[in-house]
Amino acid sequence: MTSAVRIDAMTADDWLEVRRIYAEGIATTFATLESETPDWNHFDHSHRHDCRLVARDVAGGQVLGWTALTAYSARRVYAGVAWESVYVGASARGRGVGRALLEAVIPASEASGLWTLLAGVLAENTASLSLHQSVGFRVVGVERGLGQDANGRWRDVYLLERRSESVGVNR
Repeated sequence: MTSAVRIDAMTADDWLEVRRIYAEGIATTFATLESETPDWNHFDHSHRHDCRLVARDVAGGQVLGWTALTAYSARRVYAGVAWESVYVGASARGRGVGRALLEAVIPASEASGLWTLLAGVLAENTASLSLHQSVGFRVVGVERGLGQDANGRWRDVYLLERRSESVGVNR
Protein backbone atom coordinates (compact mmCIF):
# COMPACT_ATOMS: atom_id res chain seq x y z
CA MET A 1 0.00 0.00 0.00
CA THR A 2 1.63 3.22 -1.13
CA SER A 3 0.80 6.50 0.57
CA ALA A 4 0.07 9.54 -1.53
CA VAL A 5 3.57 10.99 -1.38
CA ARG A 6 5.55 13.55 -3.29
CA ILE A 7 9.33 13.23 -3.51
CA ASP A 8 11.20 16.53 -3.18
CA ALA A 9 14.81 17.60 -2.80
CA MET A 10 15.69 17.94 0.88
CA THR A 11 16.41 21.46 2.04
CA ALA A 12 17.63 22.94 5.32
CA ASP A 13 13.99 23.83 6.06
CA ASP A 14 13.22 20.08 6.23
CA TRP A 15 15.87 19.43 8.88
CA LEU A 16 13.65 19.39 11.97
CA GLU A 17 11.39 16.74 10.45
CA VAL A 18 14.32 14.79 8.98
CA ARG A 19 16.04 14.86 12.37
CA ARG A 20 12.85 13.69 14.12
CA ILE A 21 12.57 10.73 11.73
CA TYR A 22 16.25 9.93 12.18
CA ALA A 23 15.74 9.94 15.97
CA GLU A 24 12.77 7.59 15.58
CA GLY A 25 15.02 5.21 13.64
CA ILE A 26 17.69 5.39 16.34
CA ALA A 27 15.05 4.60 18.97
CA THR A 28 14.17 1.30 17.26
CA THR A 29 17.73 0.03 17.98
CA PHE A 30 17.79 -1.79 14.63
CA ALA A 31 18.00 1.04 12.09
CA THR A 32 21.49 2.30 12.92
CA LEU A 33 24.32 1.99 15.39
CA GLU A 34 24.22 5.76 15.92
CA SER A 35 23.03 6.81 19.37
CA GLU A 36 22.15 10.41 18.60
CA THR A 37 21.25 12.53 15.62
CA PRO A 38 23.84 14.89 14.18
CA ASP A 39 23.30 18.62 13.90
CA TRP A 40 22.41 20.13 10.53
CA ASN A 41 25.94 21.35 9.84
CA HIS A 42 27.39 17.85 10.20
CA PHE A 43 24.58 16.24 8.17
CA ASP A 44 24.87 18.88 5.44
CA HIS A 45 28.63 18.47 5.10
CA SER A 46 28.66 14.68 5.22
CA HIS A 47 25.93 13.95 2.64
CA ARG A 48 25.93 14.63 -1.08
CA HIS A 49 23.76 17.60 -1.95
CA ASP A 50 22.49 16.17 -5.24
CA CYS A 51 20.86 13.01 -3.85
CA ARG A 52 19.07 14.10 -0.67
CA LEU A 53 15.35 13.53 -0.92
CA VAL A 54 12.29 13.69 1.30
CA ALA A 55 8.90 12.04 0.88
CA ARG A 56 6.05 14.38 1.76
CA ASP A 57 2.47 13.55 2.49
CA VAL A 58 0.55 15.07 -0.43
CA ALA A 59 -2.36 16.15 1.76
CA GLY A 60 -0.51 17.79 4.65
CA GLY A 61 2.99 18.36 3.30
CA GLN A 62 4.76 16.85 6.32
CA VAL A 63 7.91 14.85 5.78
CA LEU A 64 7.25 11.10 6.07
CA GLY A 65 10.76 9.86 5.27
CA TRP A 66 14.10 10.74 3.76
CA THR A 67 17.06 9.31 1.89
CA ALA A 68 20.56 10.65 1.42
CA LEU A 69 23.88 9.48 0.02
CA THR A 70 27.35 9.72 1.52
CA ALA A 71 30.58 9.37 -0.43
CA TYR A 72 32.11 5.90 -0.09
CA SER A 73 35.63 7.30 -0.20
CA ALA A 74 37.48 10.51 -0.96
CA ARG A 75 39.65 8.61 -3.45
CA ARG A 76 38.79 9.45 -7.08
CA VAL A 77 38.72 5.80 -8.15
CA TYR A 78 35.57 5.41 -6.00
CA ALA A 79 33.85 8.59 -7.21
CA GLY A 80 30.93 6.54 -8.54
CA VAL A 81 30.23 4.70 -5.28
CA ALA A 82 28.08 6.00 -2.42
CA TRP A 83 26.52 4.81 0.84
CA GLU A 84 22.73 5.06 0.88
CA SER A 85 20.56 5.73 3.93
CA VAL A 86 16.78 5.66 4.03
CA TYR A 87 14.56 6.36 7.03
CA VAL A 88 10.77 6.36 7.32
CA GLY A 89 8.86 7.98 10.17
CA ALA A 90 7.16 5.64 12.63
CA SER A 91 3.66 6.68 11.57
CA ALA A 92 4.41 6.06 7.87
CA ARG A 93 6.14 2.67 8.01
CA GLY A 94 4.69 -0.12 5.91
CA ARG A 95 3.00 2.30 3.49
CA GLY A 96 5.51 2.23 0.61
CA VAL A 97 7.32 5.44 1.58
CA GLY A 98 10.75 3.78 1.75
CA ARG A 99 10.25 2.16 -1.64
CA ALA A 100 9.17 5.49 -3.19
CA LEU A 101 12.31 7.14 -1.80
CA LEU A 102 14.64 4.42 -3.10
CA GLU A 103 12.92 4.38 -6.49
CA ALA A 104 13.60 8.13 -6.69
CA VAL A 105 17.18 8.16 -5.38
CA ILE A 106 18.36 5.37 -7.70
CA PRO A 107 17.82 7.35 -10.95
CA ALA A 108 19.03 10.53 -9.22
CA SER A 109 22.24 8.74 -8.27
CA GLU A 110 22.72 7.46 -11.82
CA ALA A 111 22.12 10.96 -13.22
CA SER A 112 24.94 12.07 -10.89
CA GLY A 113 27.29 9.44 -12.34
CA LEU A 114 27.10 6.88 -9.52
CA TRP A 115 27.46 3.26 -10.59
CA THR A 116 27.21 1.56 -7.20
CA LEU A 117 25.07 2.21 -4.15
CA LEU A 118 25.99 0.48 -0.90
CA ALA A 119 23.82 0.00 2.16
CA GLY A 120 24.60 -1.43 5.57
CA VAL A 121 21.55 -3.01 7.22
CA LEU A 122 21.59 -4.35 10.77
CA ALA A 123 20.83 -8.09 10.74
CA GLU A 124 17.63 -7.66 12.77
CA ASN A 125 16.18 -5.09 10.36
CA THR A 126 14.38 -7.56 8.10
CA ALA A 127 12.01 -4.89 6.73
CA SER A 128 14.90 -2.77 5.44
CA LEU A 129 16.69 -5.82 4.08
CA SER A 130 13.56 -6.84 2.16
CA LEU A 131 12.97 -3.29 0.93
CA HIS A 132 16.49 -2.95 -0.43
CA GLN A 133 16.34 -6.32 -2.16
CA SER A 134 13.01 -5.37 -3.76
CA VAL A 135 14.67 -2.47 -5.61
CA GLY A 136 17.71 -4.37 -6.83
CA PHE A 137 20.19 -4.44 -3.96
CA ARG A 138 21.87 -7.76 -3.27
CA VAL A 139 23.59 -9.03 -0.15
CA VAL A 140 27.33 -9.25 -0.72
CA GLY A 141 28.28 -10.25 2.79
CA VAL A 142 27.73 -10.07 6.50
CA GLU A 143 30.07 -7.98 8.60
CA ARG A 144 30.13 -9.82 11.92
CA GLY A 145 30.28 -7.68 15.03
CA LEU A 146 30.96 -4.59 12.93
CA GLY A 147 30.06 -2.07 15.58
CA GLN A 148 28.67 -1.61 19.05
CA ASP A 149 25.24 -0.22 19.77
CA ALA A 150 24.38 2.15 22.61
CA ASN A 151 24.03 -0.84 24.97
CA GLY A 152 27.51 -2.15 24.15
CA ARG A 153 26.30 -5.12 22.07
CA TRP A 154 28.37 -5.99 19.01
CA ARG A 155 26.04 -6.04 16.00
CA ASP A 156 26.15 -7.81 12.64
CA VAL A 157 25.52 -5.75 9.50
CA TYR A 158 24.49 -7.01 6.08
CA LEU A 159 26.43 -5.27 3.32
CA LEU A 160 24.28 -4.71 0.25
CA GLU A 161 25.09 -3.25 -3.15
CA ARG A 162 23.12 -2.12 -6.15
CA ARG A 163 24.98 -1.82 -9.44
CA SER A 164 23.63 0.51 -12.11
CA GLU A 165 22.62 -1.00 -15.41
CA SER A 166 23.35 2.26 -17.23
CA VAL A 167 26.34 3.89 -15.49
CA GLY A 168 29.83 2.47 -15.20
CA VAL A 169 30.95 -1.07 -15.90
CA ASN A 170 28.66 -3.91 -14.88
CA ARG A 171 30.00 -7.26 -13.80
